[in-house]
Amino acid sequence: MLNIINLTKYIIRPASYGVMIAVALLLLVPELRTNTLQVLQNTQQQQQPLSYAKAVSTASPAVVNIYSEEISSNPVYGAKGRRPTNLGSGVIMDASGYILTNFHVVQNADLITVLLQNGQQFPAELIGYDTYTDLAVLKVETANLPVIPQRANLQSLVGDVVLAIGNPLNLGQTVTQGVISATGRSGLSVIDYLELIQMDAAINDGNSGGALINTNGELVGINSRKFVNKERNIQGIFFAVPYSLAHKVMRKIIANGRVIRGYLGVSITSTQNTLKGFTIAAVEGNSPAFKAGLKPEDIIYQIDDVAINSFTQALDIVAETKPGTTLLFKLIRKKELLAVSVTISEKAKT
Repeated sequence: MLNIINLTKYIIRPASYGVMIAVALLLLVPELRTNTLQVLQNTQQQQQPLSYAKAVSTASPAVVNIYSEEISSNPVYGAKGRRPTNLGSGVIMDASGYILTNFHVVQNADLITVLLQNGQQFPAELIGYDTYTDLAVLKVETANLPVIPQRANLQSLVGDVVLAIGNPLNLGQTVTQGVISATGRSGLSVIDYLELIQMDAAINDGNSGGALINTNGELVGINSRKFVNKERNIQGIFFAVPYSLAHKVMRKIIANGRVIRGYLGVSITSTQNTLKGFTIAAVEGNSPAFKAGLKPEDIIYQIDDVAINSFTQALDIVAETKPGTTLLFKLIRKKELLAVSVTISEKAKT
Protein backbone atom coordinates (compact mmCIF):
# COMPACT_ATOMS: atom_id res chain seq x y z
CA MET A 1 0.00 0.00 0.00
CA LEU A 2 2.82 2.38 0.86
CA ASN A 3 4.45 1.69 -2.49
CA ILE A 4 1.22 2.66 -4.33
CA ILE A 5 0.99 5.95 -2.40
CA ASN A 6 4.61 6.79 -3.18
CA LEU A 7 4.08 5.96 -6.86
CA THR A 8 1.00 8.19 -7.01
CA LYS A 9 2.94 11.09 -5.48
CA TYR A 10 5.74 10.51 -7.96
CA ILE A 11 3.31 10.84 -10.89
CA ILE A 12 1.18 13.73 -9.56
CA ARG A 13 4.05 15.99 -8.46
CA PRO A 14 5.53 16.52 -12.02
CA ALA A 15 2.03 16.95 -13.44
CA SER A 16 1.26 19.64 -10.89
CA TYR A 17 4.48 21.44 -11.77
CA GLY A 18 3.49 21.32 -15.46
CA VAL A 19 0.07 22.85 -14.78
CA MET A 20 1.63 25.60 -12.66
CA ILE A 21 4.15 26.44 -15.40
CA ALA A 22 1.39 26.54 -18.04
CA VAL A 23 -0.72 28.91 -15.92
CA ALA A 24 2.29 31.13 -15.30
CA LEU A 25 3.05 31.31 -19.02
CA LEU A 26 -0.56 32.26 -19.80
CA LEU A 27 -0.42 35.05 -17.21
CA LEU A 28 2.96 36.38 -18.29
CA VAL A 29 2.55 36.07 -22.12
CA PRO A 30 -0.73 37.63 -23.41
CA GLU A 31 -0.21 36.26 -26.94
CA LEU A 32 -0.49 32.72 -25.62
CA ARG A 33 -3.87 33.54 -24.05
CA THR A 34 -5.17 34.96 -27.35
CA ASN A 35 -3.99 31.99 -29.40
CA THR A 36 -5.40 29.51 -26.90
CA LEU A 37 -8.80 31.20 -26.95
CA GLN A 38 -8.82 31.20 -30.75
CA VAL A 39 -8.06 27.47 -30.85
CA LEU A 40 -10.88 26.77 -28.40
CA GLN A 41 -13.31 28.93 -30.36
CA ASN A 42 -12.42 27.26 -33.67
CA THR A 43 -13.01 23.80 -32.23
CA GLN A 44 -16.41 24.91 -30.96
CA GLN A 45 -17.57 26.32 -34.29
CA GLN A 46 -20.27 24.34 -36.05
CA GLN A 47 -19.38 22.37 -39.14
CA GLN A 48 -20.20 24.23 -42.34
CA PRO A 49 -23.27 22.88 -44.17
CA LEU A 50 -22.77 20.79 -47.31
CA SER A 51 -22.97 23.02 -50.38
CA TYR A 52 -22.51 22.70 -54.14
CA ALA A 53 -22.22 26.44 -54.64
CA LYS A 54 -18.60 26.25 -55.81
CA ALA A 55 -19.41 23.65 -58.48
CA VAL A 56 -22.37 25.66 -59.72
CA SER A 57 -20.46 28.96 -59.80
CA THR A 58 -17.69 27.23 -61.78
CA ALA A 59 -19.95 25.68 -64.42
CA SER A 60 -23.00 27.94 -64.66
CA PRO A 61 -21.44 30.81 -66.68
CA ALA A 62 -20.93 28.32 -69.55
CA VAL A 63 -24.60 27.27 -69.58
CA VAL A 64 -26.59 29.49 -71.95
CA ASN A 65 -30.23 30.10 -72.81
CA ILE A 66 -31.23 29.28 -76.39
CA TYR A 67 -34.19 30.82 -78.19
CA SER A 68 -35.15 29.63 -81.67
CA GLU A 69 -37.79 30.88 -84.09
CA GLU A 70 -39.23 29.58 -87.33
CA ILE A 71 -40.21 32.12 -89.97
CA SER A 72 -43.23 31.22 -92.08
CA SER A 73 -45.13 32.94 -94.88
CA ASN A 74 -48.75 33.98 -94.42
CA PRO A 75 -50.65 32.23 -97.23
CA VAL A 76 -53.36 34.92 -97.25
CA TYR A 77 -51.35 38.11 -97.27
CA GLY A 78 -48.03 36.76 -98.47
CA ALA A 79 -46.30 38.30 -95.50
CA LYS A 80 -43.74 36.59 -93.33
CA GLY A 81 -44.61 35.81 -89.75
CA ARG A 82 -42.83 34.26 -86.82
CA ARG A 83 -43.94 31.19 -85.01
CA PRO A 84 -43.65 31.02 -81.21
CA THR A 85 -40.12 30.86 -79.87
CA ASN A 86 -38.77 27.49 -78.76
CA LEU A 87 -36.88 27.47 -75.49
CA GLY A 88 -33.85 25.46 -74.46
CA SER A 89 -30.38 25.53 -72.96
CA GLY A 90 -26.88 24.93 -74.26
CA VAL A 91 -23.32 24.40 -73.05
CA ILE A 92 -20.25 26.31 -74.25
CA MET A 93 -17.70 23.62 -75.02
CA ASP A 94 -14.72 25.71 -76.13
CA ALA A 95 -13.65 29.34 -76.30
CA SER A 96 -13.98 29.51 -80.08
CA GLY A 97 -17.76 29.55 -79.69
CA TYR A 98 -18.97 25.97 -80.19
CA ILE A 99 -22.08 25.19 -78.15
CA LEU A 100 -23.74 21.80 -77.58
CA THR A 101 -27.51 21.56 -77.22
CA ASN A 102 -30.35 19.18 -78.08
CA PHE A 103 -31.43 18.96 -81.69
CA HIS A 104 -35.11 19.24 -80.76
CA VAL A 105 -34.37 22.67 -79.26
CA VAL A 106 -33.32 24.11 -82.65
CA GLN A 107 -35.13 21.81 -85.05
CA ASN A 108 -36.68 23.75 -87.98
CA ALA A 109 -35.34 27.02 -86.56
CA ASP A 110 -34.61 29.91 -88.90
CA LEU A 111 -33.33 32.21 -86.18
CA ILE A 112 -31.30 31.04 -83.18
CA THR A 113 -30.30 33.37 -80.36
CA VAL A 114 -27.90 32.54 -77.53
CA LEU A 115 -28.14 34.45 -74.26
CA LEU A 116 -25.21 34.29 -71.82
CA GLN A 117 -25.68 34.58 -68.08
CA ASN A 118 -23.97 37.99 -68.07
CA GLY A 119 -26.68 39.33 -70.35
CA GLN A 120 -24.74 39.20 -73.63
CA GLN A 121 -26.77 38.05 -76.61
CA PHE A 122 -25.50 36.56 -79.89
CA PRO A 123 -26.98 35.07 -83.05
CA ALA A 124 -25.96 31.45 -83.54
CA GLU A 125 -25.33 29.29 -86.59
CA LEU A 126 -26.39 25.64 -86.70
CA ILE A 127 -23.23 23.71 -87.65
CA GLY A 128 -24.89 20.28 -87.73
CA TYR A 129 -26.92 17.78 -85.75
CA ASP A 130 -27.32 14.10 -84.94
CA THR A 131 -30.82 12.66 -84.64
CA TYR A 132 -29.72 9.46 -82.90
CA THR A 133 -28.35 11.27 -79.87
CA ASP A 134 -30.60 14.35 -80.29
CA LEU A 135 -27.53 16.60 -80.23
CA ALA A 136 -26.79 19.72 -82.23
CA VAL A 137 -23.75 21.99 -82.46
CA LEU A 138 -24.12 25.77 -82.66
CA LYS A 139 -21.47 28.41 -83.31
CA VAL A 140 -21.37 32.01 -82.10
CA GLU A 141 -18.81 34.51 -83.33
CA THR A 142 -17.32 36.11 -80.24
CA ALA A 143 -14.29 35.84 -77.98
CA ASN A 144 -13.53 35.29 -74.29
CA LEU A 145 -16.42 32.92 -73.72
CA PRO A 146 -16.65 30.98 -70.45
CA VAL A 147 -16.03 27.27 -71.07
CA ILE A 148 -17.45 24.50 -68.94
CA PRO A 149 -14.83 22.35 -67.12
CA GLN A 150 -14.24 19.03 -68.90
CA ARG A 151 -12.18 15.94 -68.12
CA ALA A 152 -11.50 13.49 -70.93
CA ASN A 153 -11.22 10.41 -68.70
CA LEU A 154 -14.21 11.23 -66.50
CA GLN A 155 -16.05 8.11 -65.34
CA SER A 156 -19.51 8.48 -63.87
CA LEU A 157 -20.77 5.90 -61.39
CA VAL A 158 -24.20 4.95 -60.18
CA GLY A 159 -24.79 6.90 -56.97
CA ASP A 160 -22.75 9.96 -57.99
CA VAL A 161 -24.38 13.25 -57.03
CA VAL A 162 -25.16 15.34 -60.13
CA LEU A 163 -26.57 18.82 -60.74
CA ALA A 164 -28.65 19.78 -63.78
CA ILE A 165 -28.31 23.40 -64.90
CA GLY A 166 -30.67 24.99 -67.38
CA ASN A 167 -33.46 27.48 -67.99
CA PRO A 168 -36.73 25.64 -67.26
CA LEU A 169 -39.88 27.39 -68.48
CA ASN A 170 -37.76 30.52 -69.07
CA LEU A 171 -37.66 31.17 -65.33
CA GLY A 172 -33.93 31.90 -65.48
CA GLN A 173 -30.99 29.67 -64.76
CA THR A 174 -31.99 26.96 -62.30
CA VAL A 175 -30.17 24.08 -60.62
CA THR A 176 -31.72 20.73 -59.71
CA GLN A 177 -29.91 18.00 -57.80
CA GLY A 178 -30.04 14.23 -57.94
CA VAL A 179 -28.00 11.07 -58.26
CA ILE A 180 -27.07 8.91 -61.22
CA SER A 181 -29.43 5.94 -61.31
CA ALA A 182 -27.80 4.12 -64.23
CA THR A 183 -24.93 4.82 -66.61
CA GLY A 184 -24.76 4.60 -70.38
CA ARG A 185 -22.12 3.66 -72.88
CA SER A 186 -20.13 6.10 -74.98
CA GLY A 187 -20.16 4.37 -78.37
CA LEU A 188 -21.68 5.95 -81.46
CA SER A 189 -24.25 3.15 -81.77
CA VAL A 190 -26.23 4.64 -78.87
CA ILE A 191 -29.84 5.02 -80.01
CA ASP A 192 -32.16 4.49 -77.07
CA TYR A 193 -32.79 5.26 -73.40
CA LEU A 194 -30.78 2.30 -72.10
CA GLU A 195 -27.54 3.78 -73.44
CA LEU A 196 -27.92 7.18 -71.74
CA ILE A 197 -27.21 8.40 -68.23
CA GLN A 198 -30.33 8.02 -66.10
CA MET A 199 -30.71 10.31 -63.09
CA ASP A 200 -33.39 11.87 -60.92
CA ALA A 201 -32.25 15.50 -61.29
CA ALA A 202 -35.35 17.14 -62.77
CA ILE A 203 -35.38 18.06 -66.48
CA ASN A 204 -38.29 20.29 -67.54
CA ASP A 205 -39.09 22.25 -70.69
CA GLY A 206 -36.18 24.62 -71.19
CA ASN A 207 -33.65 22.41 -69.37
CA SER A 208 -33.02 20.39 -72.53
CA GLY A 209 -29.49 20.88 -73.81
CA GLY A 210 -28.21 22.19 -70.49
CA ALA A 211 -25.33 20.84 -68.43
CA LEU A 212 -25.29 17.89 -66.08
CA ILE A 213 -22.29 18.40 -63.79
CA ASN A 214 -20.68 16.63 -60.85
CA THR A 215 -19.84 18.21 -57.50
CA ASN A 216 -16.53 19.48 -58.90
CA GLY A 217 -18.36 21.44 -61.60
CA GLU A 218 -17.16 19.11 -64.40
CA LEU A 219 -19.44 18.24 -67.29
CA VAL A 220 -21.00 14.80 -66.88
CA GLY A 221 -23.51 14.97 -69.71
CA ILE A 222 -25.93 17.02 -71.79
CA ASN A 223 -29.44 17.08 -70.33
CA SER A 224 -31.79 15.43 -72.80
CA ARG A 225 -35.27 14.37 -71.80
CA LYS A 226 -37.57 12.86 -69.23
CA PHE A 227 -39.18 9.44 -69.38
CA VAL A 228 -42.81 9.72 -70.44
CA ASN A 229 -45.50 7.08 -70.18
CA LYS A 230 -49.00 8.23 -71.09
CA GLU A 231 -50.59 5.39 -69.14
CA ARG A 232 -48.69 5.98 -65.92
CA ASN A 233 -47.62 8.99 -63.91
CA ILE A 234 -43.91 8.28 -63.65
CA GLN A 235 -41.58 10.67 -61.86
CA GLY A 236 -37.87 10.88 -61.20
CA ILE A 237 -36.61 9.29 -64.43
CA PHE A 238 -34.59 11.70 -66.56
CA PHE A 239 -31.83 11.21 -69.12
CA ALA A 240 -28.62 12.87 -70.29
CA VAL A 241 -26.18 12.08 -73.09
CA PRO A 242 -22.84 10.99 -71.49
CA TYR A 243 -20.05 13.55 -71.83
CA SER A 244 -17.69 11.22 -73.70
CA LEU A 245 -20.34 10.46 -76.33
CA ALA A 246 -21.50 14.08 -76.59
CA HIS A 247 -17.92 15.28 -77.09
CA LYS A 248 -17.30 12.59 -79.73
CA VAL A 249 -20.47 13.56 -81.60
CA MET A 250 -19.54 17.25 -81.41
CA ARG A 251 -16.08 16.71 -82.91
CA LYS A 252 -17.56 14.67 -85.77
CA ILE A 253 -20.21 17.32 -86.50
CA ILE A 254 -17.58 20.07 -86.51
CA ALA A 255 -15.42 18.03 -88.89
CA ASN A 256 -18.13 16.75 -91.26
CA GLY A 257 -21.32 18.69 -90.52
CA ARG A 258 -22.90 15.42 -89.38
CA VAL A 259 -22.07 12.12 -87.69
CA ILE A 260 -21.08 9.39 -90.13
CA ARG A 261 -21.84 5.96 -88.68
CA GLY A 262 -20.86 2.59 -90.00
CA TYR A 263 -23.73 0.16 -90.62
CA LEU A 264 -23.86 -3.65 -90.52
CA GLY A 265 -27.54 -4.64 -90.76
CA VAL A 266 -28.10 -7.47 -88.29
CA SER A 267 -30.24 -7.93 -85.21
CA ILE A 268 -30.27 -10.33 -82.29
CA THR A 269 -32.94 -11.79 -80.03
CA SER A 270 -33.52 -9.93 -76.76
CA THR A 271 -32.01 -12.85 -74.82
CA GLN A 272 -29.21 -15.11 -75.90
CA ASN A 273 -27.12 -17.79 -74.24
CA THR A 274 -23.92 -17.22 -76.19
CA LEU A 275 -21.08 -16.98 -73.67
CA LYS A 276 -18.76 -15.33 -76.15
CA GLY A 277 -19.77 -12.99 -78.94
CA PHE A 278 -23.37 -12.79 -80.15
CA THR A 279 -25.75 -14.82 -82.29
CA ILE A 280 -27.39 -13.23 -85.33
CA ALA A 281 -31.19 -13.51 -85.29
CA ALA A 282 -31.95 -11.70 -88.55
CA VAL A 283 -30.12 -10.06 -91.47
CA GLU A 284 -31.54 -7.00 -93.23
CA GLY A 285 -31.92 -7.26 -96.97
CA ASN A 286 -29.36 -5.41 -99.10
CA SER A 287 -27.30 -4.60 -95.98
CA PRO A 288 -23.50 -5.04 -95.69
CA ALA A 289 -24.11 -8.20 -93.65
CA PHE A 290 -26.47 -9.57 -96.32
CA LYS A 291 -24.05 -8.78 -99.16
CA ALA A 292 -21.17 -10.47 -97.28
CA GLY A 293 -23.18 -13.64 -96.69
CA LEU A 294 -23.77 -13.44 -92.94
CA LYS A 295 -26.72 -15.60 -91.90
CA PRO A 296 -29.10 -16.05 -88.97
CA GLU A 297 -27.67 -18.29 -86.23
CA ASP A 298 -24.10 -17.28 -87.11
CA ILE A 299 -22.14 -16.69 -83.89
CA ILE A 300 -19.80 -13.69 -84.27
CA TYR A 301 -16.90 -13.96 -81.84
CA GLN A 302 -14.23 -11.65 -83.34
CA ILE A 303 -14.03 -8.55 -85.57
CA ASP A 304 -10.57 -7.99 -87.01
CA ASP A 305 -8.29 -8.52 -84.00
CA VAL A 306 -10.90 -7.64 -81.34
CA ALA A 307 -12.59 -10.41 -79.37
CA ILE A 308 -16.31 -9.70 -79.14
CA ASN A 309 -18.05 -10.05 -75.79
CA SER A 310 -21.42 -8.49 -76.60
CA PHE A 311 -23.61 -7.23 -79.42
CA THR A 312 -23.33 -3.63 -78.20
CA GLN A 313 -19.54 -3.86 -78.36
CA ALA A 314 -19.78 -5.06 -81.97
CA LEU A 315 -22.21 -2.25 -82.85
CA ASP A 316 -19.79 0.33 -81.44
CA ILE A 317 -16.91 -1.06 -83.52
CA VAL A 318 -19.04 -0.96 -86.67
CA ALA A 319 -20.54 2.47 -85.93
CA GLU A 320 -17.11 4.03 -85.51
CA THR A 321 -15.72 2.40 -88.68
CA LYS A 322 -15.43 4.64 -91.74
CA PRO A 323 -17.89 3.55 -94.45
CA GLY A 324 -16.12 1.68 -97.23
CA THR A 325 -13.78 -0.05 -94.79
CA THR A 326 -13.66 -3.86 -94.85
CA LEU A 327 -13.71 -5.70 -91.52
CA LEU A 328 -12.94 -9.38 -91.03
CA PHE A 329 -15.69 -11.14 -89.07
CA LYS A 330 -14.77 -14.44 -87.47
CA LEU A 331 -17.76 -16.65 -86.74
CA ILE A 332 -19.08 -20.10 -85.99
CA ARG A 333 -21.65 -21.56 -88.40
CA LYS A 334 -22.97 -25.01 -87.61
CA LYS A 335 -19.83 -25.84 -85.63
CA GLU A 336 -17.58 -24.67 -88.46
CA LEU A 337 -15.11 -21.79 -87.99
CA LEU A 338 -15.34 -19.22 -90.78
CA ALA A 339 -13.86 -15.80 -91.62
CA VAL A 340 -16.05 -13.43 -93.64
CA SER A 341 -15.04 -10.02 -94.99
CA VAL A 342 -17.73 -7.36 -94.58
CA THR A 343 -17.53 -3.94 -96.25
CA ILE A 344 -19.19 -1.44 -93.92
CA SER A 345 -21.54 1.14 -95.42
CA GLU A 346 -22.98 4.32 -93.92
CA LYS A 347 -26.01 4.11 -91.70
CA ALA A 348 -28.92 5.87 -93.36
CA LYS A 349 -30.35 9.02 -91.79
CA THR A 350 -33.60 8.87 -89.89
